[in-house]
Amino acid sequence: MTESSATSRRGFLLSAAALALTPQFVRQDPAAAAAELPGFPEGVELYRSAYRNWGGEVTASALWACAPVDADQVVAVVNWARREGWKVRPRGLSHGWSPLTITPGTESGAPVLLVDTTTHLTGMTLVSTDPAAVRVGSGASLEALLTFLEGRGLGVTACPAPGDLSIGGALAIDAHGTAVPAAGERRLPGHTYGSLSNLVLSLTAVVWDADSDAYVLRTFTRDDADGAALLTHVGRALVTEFVLRVGANTHLRCLSRTDIPAAELFAAPGTEGRTFESFLDEAGRLEAIWFAFTDVPWLKVWSVAPTRPLTSRRVTSPYNYPFSDNVPPVVADLVGRMVSDDAWYLAPVLGKAQLSVASLGLVTTLSADIWGPSKNTLLYLKPTTLRVAANGYAVLTSRDQVQRVVSEFAAFYRERLSPYAAQGRFPVNGSVEIRVSGLDDPADVGVPGARAPSLSALRPRADRPEWDAAVWLDVLTLPGTPDAEAFFRELERFLLTTYDGGHALTRVEWSKGWGYTDEAAWSDQEVLGTVVPASFDDGEGPGWDGAVEILDRLDPHGVYGNAFLDRLFP
Repeated sequence: MTESSATSRRGFLLSAAALALTPQFVRQDPAAAAAELPGFPEGVELYRSAYRNWGGEVTASALWACAPVDADQVVAVVNWARREGWKVRPRGLSHGWSPLTITPGTESGAPVLLVDTTTHLTGMTLVSTDPAAVRVGSGASLEALLTFLEGRGLGVTACPAPGDLSIGGALAIDAHGTAVPAAGERRLPGHTYGSLSNLVLSLTAVVWDADSDAYVLRTFTRDDADGAALLTHVGRALVTEFVLRVGANTHLRCLSRTDIPAAELFAAPGTEGRTFESFLDEAGRLEAIWFAFTDVPWLKVWSVAPTRPLTSRRVTSPYNYPFSDNVPPVVADLVGRMVSDDAWYLAPVLGKAQLSVASLGLVTTLSADIWGPSKNTLLYLKPTTLRVAANGYAVLTSRDQVQRVVSEFAAFYRERLSPYAAQGRFPVNGSVEIRVSGLDDPADVGVPGARAPSLSALRPRADRPEWDAAVWLDVLTLPGTPDAEAFFRELERFLLTTYDGGHALTRVEWSKGWGYTDEAAWSDQEVLGTVVPASFDDGEGPGWDGAVEILDRLDPHGVYGNAFLDRLFP
């Protein structure tokens, strides 16, 4: 390989990352904008903007966008859109895969208005200390919120790995981390082992008011039946701010290791040794990153540690794995060849290279054993990391069945990947990520009559009270990888048929890929129209239809919709 070709391939990856990181907008002359969008609220910044989601599979150019300075301007914008027959799509930091904001193929002339929440709707204030609660604008980033909390001795039990998520976007899709109680551990006041949506005390949204014949601001408390549907609204609403319950911050140790074979870690339940379940009992917080066509996962285990263990390195900021946050040359070169030369057969080489980079990087950066305030070990993924497509599912089950689920999934994944490879087909070139969380127990927020988020994947089932955990399963591969959709469809069918409500139940992860045909995600009408709704019906509470009724009533004009959401919520 020549130096110029290697440089061009690295440049391909870097330019793609730069495009995704940089908001693409063109300022408009106010008079010209007013001529094109007559009656648009005065004083609201209006411009043309590009859109690109995390994986780059959903893009658009020159859509109209605006940046309201406060909630009143948001209301004015939504009412304008209703009068003009436009769709309003709230935009945070676009860190997602599924077409919840806009759909592929959205044209620049489409009557779609992006409402940027990240420019002005970012305020944060501590509204109480005992118990603690924080008011946060929907456009604030997760990293900014956790930094604000850390400075006041507060934090959360678990959260997603990227800090570049808007709070509004994260709560719209029940963003989560990885945590269940370790053996003997008790939940701290103000904390939850469920999703971030389960921390909401109240939220303020722009909803329809029949008496006013207009969209208005309305605040929903945690005991409000309508509010329960908004706690995870999947893009069917526009929330301007939240009040979240939080608790005392903790210090966490994160120990990484790459010395446990997958066969041992994901062994059948009841097997002795260093199993996934054994680490779950020991620490309650873990993640396995299993690179394609390798035999040893990168296992991360977090444990509560009030004082620094002797062997741990103190960390004072997040993102402590630079070897994974910045694409190393060996990985960039391989990815460049696969993408530009259709050399997908290099997937096994890429998997081994990624494992080698991680194993060596943990040593050379002294990051195999780190300790610090929770934020600094929980946030570890920067936007400069390798961009991949991802599917995602939550398998609800009981804690004592976690090893069984992990073992069954790992066996099926490996058994199906092998015949593909034997045929010269390599649908997966990224990794499998396995995490475990608790469910959204509404009692965690300490509000009498609090309701669980209606559409959260972690919503407990009344008919299965013994289920207290969810195994999160994600498989990552480069966008455009041949046969990926067909392979993901097989995985999805395995999950839906194996975990159909017996000892476990599969729900989709809203922000990731699901609903696969052999050609595309979010396209299987049986999954969209039957399987997903059924997974939320347990004979009690509003169920799927009840949540949809509420969302429709709060937005009867369909302002908060797009072609995909209209299929999911017909």
